[in-house]
Amino acid sequence: MKFKGVIFDLDGVVTDTAEYHFIAWKDLADRIGIDIDIEFNETLKGISRGESLERILVKGNKQNDYTQEEKDKLLKIKNDYYLTLLEKLTPKDVMDNIHDTLEYLKENNFKVALASASKNAPLIINKLELNEFFDIIVDPTSVKAGKPSPDIFIEGARLIGLEVNECLGVEDSEAGVTSINDANMYSIGIGSELNLKHANIVIPSTSALKNTIISVVESSLIEA
Repeated sequence: MKFKGVIFDLDGVVTDTAEYHFIAWKDLADRIGIDIDIEFNETLKGISRGESLERILVKGNKQNDYTQEEKDKLLKIKNDYYLTLLEKLTPKDVMDNIHDTLEYLKENNFKVALASASKNAPLIINKLELNEFFDIIVDPTSVKAGKPSPDIFIEGARLIGLEVNECLGVEDSEAGVTSINDANMYSIGIGSELNLKHANIVIPSTSALKNTIISVVESSLIEA
């Protein structure tokens, strides 16, 4: 099967706002008397804002202490603070080799989508000045279930007019890789092989992404 599209996760792949997320989540957790650290923050990678809050509440044994309306207010507090932190974001915050990778994909007529759990993805892509490279940004509220469900990657393929097996998926979280695999796409994991062992291929950083995509695409043409 010839690959014709690439679907990217955002955080940890295109840019890294993990520190901003941690600062904002820790601020919120402190407000409600729950202690979280960077290690715990790693468990929130790739999942939705609402699910992240649920995990924090469970950690503090406060999962039954808030109504949905109160949870929505907590989520707004977190997101408002996160948005103020995002004001610092510039094109210099694009991950290593990502710009070259996106240029290669555009020059070679690949369809490119962004499949992020973040509702702030359009804002972030705009601040990074990468709009021209993405054919679509999947709205996470348009799918029934977030990662690790495959819904967002399946929707990404649909929106760029491709079959799922014509797409590569790029992720840095275990939940994200599971999402890609369950969508029946070829998965490229960025990070630790221990954490991303179920990916079709794992690379340590984005610096190798362009060459990895080229290699995978060329191999698929030979096999075809």
